[in-house]
Amino acid sequence: MKIGELATAADTPVETIRYYEREGLLPPAARTTSNYRSYEARHVERLQFIRYCRGLDMSLEEVRVLLRFKDAPLERCGDVNQVLDEHIGHVSRRIRELKALEKELKQLRARCLDEREARDCGILEGLAQACHAPKKTRGHLKGVHA
Repeated sequence: MKIGELATAADTPVETIRYYEREGLLPPAARTTSNYRSYEARHVERLQFIRYCRGLDMSLEEVRVLLRFKDAPLERCGDVNQVLDEHIGHVSRRIRELKALEKELKQLRARCLDEREARDCGILEGLAQACHAPKKTRGHLKGVHA
C-alpha cells in the first residue's frame, strides 16, 4: 500500500508517518520500481501501536523503548514495567499540576463576577499582576515530560 493508504488505514496524517520514519520508529518501507514506498500490514500494526502509546501521553523515547522490546519478544519485560511505572509517576505529577492549575484559574475567574469594562476587569488585572510575580514552574509549558 502507498503512504496515503497507510494514513487512512491507521488514521494518521501522512506527515506524522514521515516523521515517525525519520525518527526510526517505523521501519523503512520497500520501494516499488517507480520509487514509491510500499507499506505492509506490519507497518499498519506498528503505526497503530505507536499512536496508541502516544494517546497514552507517552514520549517518543518511551515508545522507542517499548518498540525495542516488542521487536525482541524473548527479552525479559522488567524494563517495560519500569517504563510504565515511570510514566504512571509522570501522569500522577501532571494530574497534581493540572489540579493546581484548575484552582489557580478558578481563583482568577472569581476576581470578575460581573460584566465590567475591560479596564476594570479583575481577571485581566490578576493576569497582569501574576506575570510580574516570581515565576512559577509550569510542567505543561515545558513539554510532554518536563
